Amino acid sequence: MLDAIIEYARLNKVPIIRTQSGKLLQAECQKVAPKRILEIGTAIGYSGILMLMACSATLVTIEKDENMFSVAKENFAKFGFSTRVKQILADAADVLKDLDEKFDFIFLDGPKGQYIKYLPYLEKLLNYGGVLFADDIYFHGLVKADQPISHRSRSMVNNLRLFISALENSNTLESSFLDIEDGISISKKKKE
Repeated sequence: MLDAIIEYARLNKVPIIRTQSGKLLQAECQKVAPKRILEIGTAIGYSGILMLMACSATLVTIEKDENMFSVAKENFAKFGFSTRVKQILADAADVLKDLDEKFDFIFLDGPKGQYIKYLPYLEKLLNYGGVLFADDIYFHGLVKADQPISHRSRSMVNNLRLFISALENSNTLESSFLDIEDGISISKKKKE
């Protein structure tokens, strides 16, 4: 059934987590054994399904595209995960500031240029000892590149650089950065 989701994503040009990154996401979920997961960017539910397969957590997932939201709902149902998933159809920027729940694991895979804006909210929502897993932090390698960035990509690249810098200099998060596929950061919230 996962193959069908991957094929749907390929045919419909839906960006989903890459193979190695998906395996690492599942391994981190197994390691953390979260009770509650927050996901920014549901897409068609593929990464959410990977996480739910790896642990017994419940998932709160935010997606602003109505069509993807509906496809994800069907996919969660096919895997029997409907009772473990709370889907929110909205822009994460509008939802995060009002969320008052706490999470043991947060998967960040929404709009890359917004990662830095989401970070203060995500830090508050993360339990001590919890993990923030961010995908695609190198944006096609441009974030680490020395060459000039096109006008079209410049603000996204600059925002991702700010995000990485904020993680590196955080007093509350201990982060590691991995050169797997398009870059991953894994940040653990330090105990008080």
